[in-house]
Amino acid sequence: MPTMRSISLLASAGAFLISALAIGTPSEAADKKSVLDTYANIAHAGYQDSLVTAQALKVAVGKLVAAPSGATLKAARDAWLAARVPYQQTEVYRFGNAIVDDWEGKVNAWPLDEGLIDYVSADYGTESDENPFYAVNVIANPTLKVGGRTVDASSITKALIADTLQEIDDVEANVATGYHAVEFLLWGQDTNGTGPGAGNRPASDFDTANCTHGNCDRRAQYLLTATDLLIDDLAWMAAQWAPGGEARTNVMNNPDAGIVAIVTGMGSLSYGELAGERMKLGLLLHDPEEEHDCFSDNTHHSHYYDALGIRNVFVGEYKRVNGTTVSGSGLGALLDDGTRKSVLAALDNTIAKMKIMVDRANNGEAYDQMIGEGNAAGNKVVQDAIDGLLAQTKEIQRAAAALELSAIEFEGSDSLDDPSKVFE
Repeated sequence: MPTMRSISLLASAGAFLISALAIGTPSEAADKKSVLDTYANIAHAGYQDSLVTAQALKVAVGKLVAAPSGATLKAARDAWLAARVPYQQTEVYRFGNAIVDDWEGKVNAWPLDEGLIDYVSADYGTESDENPFYAVNVIANPTLKVGGRTVDASSITKALIADTLQEIDDVEANVATGYHAVEFLLWGQDTNGTGPGAGNRPASDFDTANCTHGNCDRRAQYLLTATDLLIDDLAWMAAQWAPGGEARTNVMNNPDAGIVAIVTGMGSLSYGELAGERMKLGLLLHDPEEEHDCFSDNTHHSHYYDALGIRNVFVGEYKRVNGTTVSGSGLGALLDDGTRKSVLAALDNTIAKMKIMVDRANNGEAYDQMIGEGNAAGNKVVQDAIDGLLAQTKEIQRAAAALELSAIEFEGSDSLDDPSKVFE
């Protein structure tokens, strides 16, 4: 199972060719600015909601560490699941905005070699040709000695996690921070393969008085520290989209490039990232290690909210966690009626296909089971959602043409563009 990670491929068409939109009349320029204002407002609200839910997660994690029990562990897990809802809707901002894409690995990098952080099952293995830190288990080892290099891990601090361990040795699978590091600490490994069941870490893993698996004090400290780091990173990004923030300023000061950013983000998330790397790759390999929220079995929701985030920026509407709505002119407002309706129909079709996947998971068959080999019905549900994403990508390309974007490319994926490479 761990060896399959080594053939997980990065997107193959990473460069974006962006050209300016034709400069329109003053009224057209104003329309672009209103669309970009809504775009920035939705981003700000989404990252604020991500911050608020991460702060609620910190409260729940604090209660778990203070009084470990089945109830406090469940409450912390529920808080993590709730925190994923707004964050996943912000992923549409990644590919068109360098400030987001450069930052994103701190909070949402995956897949991770979890043996870097904590204990793992025997079948995980003890070493990897690609990653010297594959199974060093920083929670159990205050000093790490790898290949003649010594790392002082006696104190589990933000600096240790974020500056030393995160992508140590330039290995992307060394994920020490973000949602998925916290997820692993709350659920533990999912050792069920494509069978039923998620990770099943006991609450006693955090109980210093009745500790299971050792090092409960360090495990608790890692969980608290990683959660604090997540809050720090989300607060920083929320500030970038606030009035006067760098991300908002970047899109508002150049409306033509800002519209390109919207279209690039929608198309790249639809095609290379979501349809390709997050869905088709795992389906081709029938590999549960390729599911996005692999410890919690929450992947169906993550994919759904990614797709919803794409729709949000097109229609110009985002429903906040407090029940209010941020709304205004979406990208669709710049299109003729026929193109707008055609794109929206494709987006809604994808949401409907994702909803079928969510309903199937809610009825007992998790995403890693759906992509399992021999599960024809489950495979079809996932493939239908992929097909919806591919169809909506074509409609987004149609919108780009209507907006006279002469040279724009979306993120690609070998799993879609050249599947044979997946098996090399």
